[in-house]
Amino acid sequence: MIPVAFDYVRPSTVDEAVAALVAGGEDAKVMVGGQSLMPVLRLRLGAPSLIVDCSRIDEMIGIREEGDSIVIGAGTTHHAVMNNDLVKRYVTLLAQATATVADPQIRHRGTMGGSLAHADPAGDLPAVAAALDATFTIAGPGGRRTVAASDFFVDYFTTAVGDDEVLASVSFPKREGWGSHYEKFNRTAQAWAIVGVAAAVRMEGGRIAEARIGLTNVGTTPIRARSVEAALVGAADAAAIAAASESAADGTAPTTDIHADAEYRSHLTRVLTKRAVQKAAGM
Repeated sequence: MIPVAFDYVRPSTVDEAVAALVAGGEDAKVMVGGQSLMPVLRLRLGAPSLIVDCSRIDEMIGIREEGDSIVIGAGTTHHAVMNNDLVKRYVTLLAQATATVADPQIRHRGTMGGSLAHADPAGDLPAVAAALDATFTIAGPGGRRTVAASDFFVDYFTTAVGDDEVLASVSFPKREGWGSHYEKFNRTAQAWAIVGVAAAVRMEGGRIAEARIGLTNVGTTPIRARSVEAALVGAADAAAIAAASESAADGTAPTTDIHADAEYRSHLTRVLTKRAVQKAAGM
C-alpha cells in the first residue's frame, strides 16, 4: 500500500529538528532508521503531515565514554551498538540483547533510540534500559532534559518524549565485570519476543551480590522484577536462583493474544528469569 502524501525535511542539528517539529505540529513525526515508522506509513496506520528525518544529525550518532557512563546517540544503529568495544565491555547486556533484535538487515538500518522511543512492549531494548537504569536526554523547545528509564516508558507505544521533542541520546552506567544474559522466547527466529528477560548480576565470592532484572512483554511497559533482585542477593547455586525466580511474575500484567495467554506468559517469565540469571551468573 502507498502512504498518504506528506512533507519531508532533513535537519542537520537537533535544534533544527525540534524547530521543524514545532512548526509541523502534532502530526509531524521523527524518522531516523525508519524500521518502526515505515511499516506504519505503508499500511496507513498513521498519516503524518511531516516527516522529520534525523538520520544525518551527527550529534545523534555515535558512542562515547563520559565519566562513569557510556552515552549512545539515539540515531546509532543496532549493528554499531552490538559491535562497539565500549558497549561490550561496560554495557554487555545491551550488546547481548541488541544482537537478538530482528535480523541483520534491520540491525544495520534500525536504531537504538528508535526502538526505545517506539516503546513496543515486545521490543527487546526497553527491558535492558529499565534493568540498567538508563537515562534519556530529550531535546525540546525549552532545551534539554534528562529522564530516568523508570519514568521514560509511560504506556503502550508511549514515552516521555513529547510531540515537539527529540530523543537525542541514552546514557548507561558502566558495569564492568558484571555477568549478563538476555533470554527470550519467540515462535520463530527474528520474531518479537513472547516474553524476554534481561539479567545482570555482580558476583562476589561465588555469590550474587547484586542483581538487575528487566522483563519484556509482560505489561504495557518494561518491568523491573525487584522482588527477584532482592531474593537473588546471596544466591550461590542454581537451586537458589530457581527459588528466587519463582516471584518473577509478581507485579506483571501479561496479556492474552494469538501467541500466548496470560497464564503461559507468567509461566515463561519464571522459567526465563531462572535461565537468564543462571547464565549471567555462570551457574
